[in-house]
Amino acid sequence: MAGLGAASSRTLADRINATARRVPSWSLYPVAALLPAWLLQQALVGGLGVEPVEVMQHRLGEWGLQVLIACLCITPLRRFLSLNLLRFRRALGQIGFAYITLHLLVWALLDVQIWSQIWADIAKRPYITIGMAGFLLLVPLASTSTDRALRTMGTSAWRTLHRLAYPAVLLGAVHWVMLSKTWQWEPMIHLGIVVALLATRIEVRRVRRLVPR
Repeated sequence: MAGLGAASSRTLADRINATARRVPSWSLYPVAALLPAWLLQQALVGGLGVEPVEVMQHRLGEWGLQVLIACLCITPLRRFLSLNLLRFRRALGQIGFAYITLHLLVWALLDVQIWSQIWADIAKRPYITIGMAGFLLLVPLASTSTDRALRTMGTSAWRTLHRLAYPAVLLGAVHWVMLSKTWQWEPMIHLGIVVALLATRIEVRRVRRLVPR
């Protein structure tokens, strides 16, 4: 029965992989663009309530974090469930970065609006400091997320740099928890998922060091 279950899981994974191979990675970009466009449209017609800027800011930040968490899921899905979605990882990373950038721009340009106050908030408010640190870690990843950058840097250096995604996503999750100011379940669940995903990577690397070659 166990063998039958494993075979069934493998068949399902193969079907998903076959379907994923037929989906071009670029198709994620126009789909992802629909969400901010819809959000803006809702803000213009009054569909976001009495604080549309705040709603836009929070939604974009949440979507950005969720997309980046999806990026972190790709390696464990391949390792443990044989689901190969690696071809979508770059697109998801760029989409997540775009959402986080829009989140930051809405906060700076539509919410705070005063540059001196923006810098003061970054320096004085820990949750903003942490969020900005996470964003800054994402900048070099987004700027090197091309085949040309990979060839120029070399595979080893490129992979080392892109491990910054781990602390960046963790800081983003902590930023959301601190922003909520109370123990709300949604940001805590996201933080727990991020910690679990990072733990799988730490455990796998530890096993690789212990296993003799």
